Amino acid sequence: MYGSEAWTITNKFKKKLKAKEMWFLRQMLKIPWTAKKTNERVLQEAQSERSLLHKIRKRQATFFGDFTRQEKLENVIKTRMMTGRQRERLTDGMAKWLGVGSVVAILQKTNMRQEWRGLIASTMEQGT
Repeated sequence: MYGSEAWTITNKFKKKLKAKEMWFLRQMLKIPWTAKKTNERVLQEAQSERSLLHKIRKRQATFFGDFTRQEKLENVIKTRMMTGRQRERLTDGMAKWLGVGSVVAILQKTNMRQEWRGLIASTMEQGT
């Protein structure tokens, strides 16, 4: 999870994270890959639930809030436009995950620390 604060989580990457989390659990329980056990069964045996994606999202949200509150760091990186399809940005993923309409609304909420923490906590409780 080192550096996970800066990852952009796409749907493809989300599937890979979920698969890797199940692989970790199977390795810890010493369940061979040939055993026909469903993921739900493995989670029951481990007395656990999927939490890797939630932990990463929480770390991203706290990092994003800290980062955007530092006004010195705005517009520091100047890059050329790249050709091809535009990549999904961290801010876009954050807006989608938190259920906030736009990136501008997120940037406004990060300046109000208590409201930002409440938004993160309510999103984590909903399990999205």
